[in-house]
This record gives sequence, structure tokens and C-alpha cells, in this order.
Amino acid sequence: MVSERELLESVPTQLWIGGPVDATGGATFPVENPATGEPVAHVADATPDDAMRALDAAAAVQDEWAATTARDRAEILRAVYDRIVERTEDLALLMTLEMGKALQESRNEVRYGAEFFRWFSEEAARIHGRYQTAPTGTGRIVVHKQPVGPCLAITPWNFPLAMGTRKIGPALAAGCTMIVKPASATPLTMLLLARLCADAGLPDGVLSVITSRRSGAVTEPLLNDPRLRKLTFTGSTEVGKTLVEKSAHGLLRTSMELGGNAPFVVFDDADVDAAVTGAMLAKLRNGGEACTAANRFHVHNSVRAEFTDKFAAAMAEVRLGPGSDPATTLGPLINQDQLDTVTELVDDAVAKGAQVRIGGKAPGGPGYYYPATILSDVPADARILREEVFGPVAPIIGFDTEEEGLAAANDTEFGLVAYAYTQNLDRALRIAEGLESGMVGINRGVISDPAAPFGGVKASGFGREGGFEGIDEYLSTKYIALP
Repeated sequence: MVSERELLESVPTQLWIGGPVDATGGATFPVENPATGEPVAHVADATPDDAMRALDAAAAVQDEWAATTARDRAEILRAVYDRIVERTEDLALLMTLEMGKALQESRNEVRYGAEFFRWFSEEAARIHGRYQTAPTGTGRIVVHKQPVGPCLAITPWNFPLAMGTRKIGPALAAGCTMIVKPASATPLTMLLLARLCADAGLPDGVLSVITSRRSGAVTEPLLNDPRLRKLTFTGSTEVGKTLVEKSAHGLLRTSMELGGNAPFVVFDDADVDAAVTGAMLAKLRNGGEACTAANRFHVHNSVRAEFTDKFAAAMAEVRLGPGSDPATTLGPLINQDQLDTVTELVDDAVAKGAQVRIGGKAPGGPGYYYPATILSDVPADARILREEVFGPVAPIIGFDTEEEGLAAANDTEFGLVAYAYTQNLDRALRIAEGLESGMVGINRGVISDPAAPFGGVKASGFGREGGFEGIDEYLSTKYIALP
């Protein structure tokens, strides 16, 4: 692994459109290290004209890329996977510098993010249609899958690599070109990925990365251009709704992975020690800054005291500090706005009667730190039960019956993921089927897997990423009638 200085000097800071290019006008913006609040780099600040340059490049090579054999596309994707794995330490350090997460969390993300290129390299050669005789016997039905065309991906800051790879991988495997607009807080990882893709043999124009502080202004002309055929977005429900409205003008194919408010339900027959282990994983993965993070803990009153005591003891072992320190297990939040949000939600709950079992107060000083926190006896009207905290805070609420626990878990507009702990198989199946969420973890605190379809229901969006289903988001279905 190279030094921080050498790494930052090696990362592209220009736009990536067939290679590194300056933004029109030459403007840049800073990328801040959340551990210090100081800039680590300045990257190109794209204009709407730059976005159109990227679409021009994508449209120019779309037919050629679509005509590339599935095997050739697969080989390129596999080569990108190999390069990501080779650069694990560099990518992990880069993510920690721009996003703040602990180095081990960053290494885990590199492994997870790389797997989307390996998985979809294997899926590229398995795009299936079908042939059948019409039931009436009057003809034959051929169903053919084709790439939808140029795509736009808008990715969030919390997983700078994986949120891109799980969109780029299936798009390229399907034969689509893609433009990525990464979050302005964490653009460096995606720029380095673009270089790795080029090094692996991806043709110029197939993947472009446009960095900008003005996401709406830069992406709007793309959404209004008929050459763009697909929009995929990961982020807040509010922004997702706006993008769906804007995409309607061109009737774009859309995939929306939006907000979450994941319940973590512990029943009276649960293995409490296993539930605590799962709770630590579900709450503190990525420092709690994950849409899959458990947001509220519904615990049967017969085991609530035991669970809370053991959960608090485990949280007390968490070490808060700079992500680049190997001893750190919980890094800073992304920025001051997020720190303010977490503080407000905790203060609101405490003012309404919640008890702080551990943590509950930011240490201050440089950087955007907030400690691992548990709130018990959280009242029903606390905002933290309704809003996504996106930080290392666990509010605990009791319940008495299975019906009450399920109803409380479903009492949200969101439906991305839910977790439940029980040792009863019948109950596990009832709860899994009754939970209003796109994904359910039974006796598991981490469920994300490149081989599984990731996505939600209700206000958490639509469409799936990963699994066999992931590539279908980038394919159009054509029916061919034959005699």
C-alpha cells in the first residue's frame, strides 16, 4: 500500500470522459476528510455542458458496446474485479480518507463492491430469452432481451465503491453504456474505479464519471435528452421522488433504492446473545450510515432488560476515532450536517423521556464524531422512531405479543429491510412473510449479498440490484412473432 500522499496524487481529480478531462471553465471543489474537517483533494466541478459531453460519448459507443460479445464483456468485467482486489488496500484507504469509515469497514466494502463485477461477469453470458409455440398453434413466440441503452447512475456518499459497482456491473454486462454522478462528498473512489476499468480494457466512452456539487443542474439536461434510456438512483426518498417526476418526461426506465427505517425485532424465544451480536452488525455496519442499518429495536418485554444490558456492554467496547487508525472500530460521521441531525434526534428522544444507556453526546473537537449510543424507554412520539438516524444510535422499545411486535415493525412508510430474531421456525416464516419490506434477515444482522436481489417496497423504492434480477433492470424485452 502506498502512502496517503502518494495515493491521493495517483487518483484522477478531473472528470472521466474517455479518460481524464477538465471541467468546462476549470472549476473545482474540495473533498473533505470527516476525521479532520480538512480537504484532502480538489476535484473537477462539472457543468451541464460537461454532462452532455459524457452523454455524447456514451451514445457514440452504445451500439458498438451492445454488439460486443457477452463473453468479451464478461472478460472485461472479470479483469476489473481482479484490479479492484489487487488495489484493496489503496481503495480502502481512499474511502476512509473521503468518507471517514474505519479501515476494516472500507476493506469489507472493497470485497463486497468487487463481487458485483465478478457476479455480473458471470451473468453477462446468461442473458436468457425464450422460444415457444403459441398456445393456439398458429405461430411461434420468440422473446429476446436487449440492452436498454445509455444509463445514468446517481450514487450516494456512504458506500463510495459498492453503490457504484452494483449499478455499473449489471449495466456493462447487459451491454449498456453508463454515466455515473457520484456524491460530491465522496467522488475520489469512483474516479479511481473509472481508471481501473480503463486499465482492464473497457473501451472509451462506455463509462464516464462526472463530479459536481450541483447534482440537479448537471443531471437535468441528461434526463431531458431522448438518448438517455435508464436512470438508477440510491439516496433519500425525497430526492428519489423528484427524480422519478423528472424522468417521466422521457419515460425512462428507473430503479430507485431509497430511504429506510429498518426494524430489528427480538422475540421472547430468541437467543439473546446471538441477537446482540446481530444487533451490533446491523446497527454499526458502516458506522450506522447505511440504509440497511437497524434503526429501531423492538424487543419483547420478557427479554428487554437482558438484551439492553448485553447490547450496552457490547457497545461500550466500540472505539471511536479516525478511520485511518487501525484500532478504530467507529469512525466519524460524514459531515457537520449529519452530526447535527443525529444530535437533534437523540436530544428530541431524551427530552421526551428516553433514557441514555450509553453515549448520547458528541465529544466535540475537530472532525464529526458521535459515539455508539443506546436509548432505552423511547417514547412512541420520538422522532428517532420515524426518521432514519443514519448514525450509531440504537433506540429500544418493548412489546408484549407477536402481533404487537409485527405491527410496530411495519409502522413506517419505509420498507427496505427488517431483522427478526426467533428460534421458532413457524414464527420465523410468519414474521418473514408479514414484514412489509423488500428484504428480511432472520437471525442475521448482515444480509447484503451480490447474489441476492437488493431493494425495497413502499417509500423505500422499487427495482432490484444484485442477484439474477439485477441485470434485468438494464434489459428490454422484445417479442418476435414467427409463423
